[in-house]
Amino acid sequence: MATTHRFDERVFALLVVYIGLFSAVVVEISNAGHVRWAVYAVFAPLIAAALLPFRHTLVISVLSIVAAGVIYGIVLPMVLPGGRVGVVVGVVMACAVGLVVCKVRLRLMIARRHLALLSDASERFGSKLGVAETARDLADIAVPRFADAVSVCLFDSVLRGGEPPTRPPAEPVALRLVAQRPDRPGILGGGIEAGNHPQVSVPARYLGTHTPARADHLDDDDVRHWLAQDPAPAARTREDSLCAAITVPLRARGSILGTVLFLRHRTHPFDDDDLVLAEEMGSRAALCLDNARQYYRERETSHVLQRSLLPRTVPELAAAEVASRYVPARHCEGVSGDWFDVIPLSGARVALVVGDVVGHGLLASATMTRLRTAVRTLADIDLQPDELLAHLDDVVLRLSSENTPTRDTRDALDADGVAGEIGATCLYAVYDPVTGRCTLASAGHPPPVMVAPDGTVQVFDMSPGPFLGLGGLPFEAVDVQVPEGSVLALYTDGLILGHRRDPDSGLQGLVDALSTTEPSLDRRCQAVLEKLVDSRSTDDVVLLMARTRTLGADHVAAWDLSSNPTVVADAREQAARQVAAWRLPEAAFATELIVSELVTNAIRYAQPPVRLSLIHDDHSLICEVSDGSTTTPHLRRARTLDEGGRGLFIVAQLAQRWGTRHNRHGKTIWAELATGDGDASLGIQ
Repeated sequence: MATTHRFDERVFALLVVYIGLFSAVVVEISNAGHVRWAVYAVFAPLIAAALLPFRHTLVISVLSIVAAGVIYGIVLPMVLPGGRVGVVVGVVMACAVGLVVCKVRLRLMIARRHLALLSDASERFGSKLGVAETARDLADIAVPRFADAVSVCLFDSVLRGGEPPTRPPAEPVALRLVAQRPDRPGILGGGIEAGNHPQVSVPARYLGTHTPARADHLDDDDVRHWLAQDPAPAARTREDSLCAAITVPLRARGSILGTVLFLRHRTHPFDDDDLVLAEEMGSRAALCLDNARQYYRERETSHVLQRSLLPRTVPELAAAEVASRYVPARHCEGVSGDWFDVIPLSGARVALVVGDVVGHGLLASATMTRLRTAVRTLADIDLQPDELLAHLDDVVLRLSSENTPTRDTRDALDADGVAGEIGATCLYAVYDPVTGRCTLASAGHPPPVMVAPDGTVQVFDMSPGPFLGLGGLPFEAVDVQVPEGSVLALYTDGLILGHRRDPDSGLQGLVDALSTTEPSLDRRCQAVLEKLVDSRSTDDVVLLMARTRTLGADHVAAWDLSSNPTVVADAREQAARQVAAWRLPEAAFATELIVSELVTNAIRYAQPPVRLSLIHDDHSLICEVSDGSTTTPHLRRARTLDEGGRGLFIVAQLAQRWGTRHNRHGKTIWAELATGDGDASLGIQ
């Protein structure tokens, strides 16, 4: 606006100089005896009509008529009357044509500018899904093409994705100054910092009206008060710089979201066309703001749902220290199916699980929930990692068959976006703190990374296996010896397949990021994300890190037992001595009874070799009896006259938990007694 104003003033000045200069030249030449026609006099109004606003063209036309009348009517008497009349009539006609052309040109030019501005505004408003970003786009598109300054104010609830107030606004109306754009200092401050939206009070009539209000309908004191709330003290609006203004209520779908104030200098006041344009810009911006508000609300709801489906706390583990992060994608269609889990297992072991369901949306989130539940159920029966993935593959196949629509429901399902096959990846790792070994199996998932205590970073060499949902293909388990104090990093592919990164370079970037010497596992987890995840991420990211611990000889005791029934008493005595050595007198009686029952059952019903193990950590005492049989015992209630059938019932009553797990050769029956203050929780984010 200011640049156009300076151009108009310069052209106007040049035309005035042109009229005066050529008038003087014509007078000089004519006095010398040479009479010249005033062809030059028609040039100034025509040039003004092509370049200047209407009022400037009118002034130039008047000056041209006056100059022609004075020169050919008074200064040059030798010109014949017919020539004088012809000159004056020609100049008048040229001025009239120029004024008409100028009026039409300006109308067409304004209409073209308005259409171009609306087109650019519509394209820009719909390009972003943030409320504050859309408000800033409104300010950016309006300055300087439409106004010299803009101030956009919204209700606080709208800014946070909530519903706007439903009742009519009452004095005073508290709004948040979300965006402002000055053309030069002295009108508004230097801008609003991201996330910092100061509160301002706006007169209620600027929000309650259904139409915009122009400067002649505004109270100057209210406008000054509005502008005086600018957060930059050095940029307060001076009273002498108060200019033309338009306020437009931002109304969408019957609700008022806020208001926008357009300002211009006094030299370029708003007209009726500007009022219509401001109303159209405000309505389009309000619709996009409401869309952004609803998107923000749904996105936050989806993220809350996604986070609620992931573990927020895990029991304190003797096997490992755990830290995790879940980062939703910045730009995606909705929530995704990335997930993780930390599952305590028998024998002080722990299962670390990371999975990724293909796609985004509620279907992916629902599938993720069902798979996580299935993994926990399968882990509870202590399956080997490869066997667990085989069962999980069957679950995915069943989910896919259930998700396949029939002819009657296909159209509805496709419309809702919940039809089609399901695919997923999963990595399941079991770490044993007694042996220091980790058993892993992968279903199409990226391999984990281990950081040794000396800082060496190693990517596990393992077969990724087929994706879940293909069916009929085997999975392979890998055993890895993990030194105490090592850090295991499990992740989803969003961490290594970032913006313009291939899998190899992404994996190398992860190796480099894990090489940090940050002692805190939680801060190391955060540092890795800061290095690898940027604002252009289109996929969710899960990172699960575990620093391993081992249970040494002072926490584990084991004895190989013969198949002689007399060994039961020896096993009971050895267990009692070990419990006394660990200073657990409260668990002595229960431990002796559990050991007696489990060893008796192994000798009587199972096959050798028989092995008794006691594992003690800070919170529990675990009794394990292993044998070479694959037969699983079942808990039953013995009748009054039965001589047997009470052993496992007694174990179940004494132990906090008990169960059976199958090994590569044989099985292990275990029972866990609580010895500490119970399960403590370690929060993970």
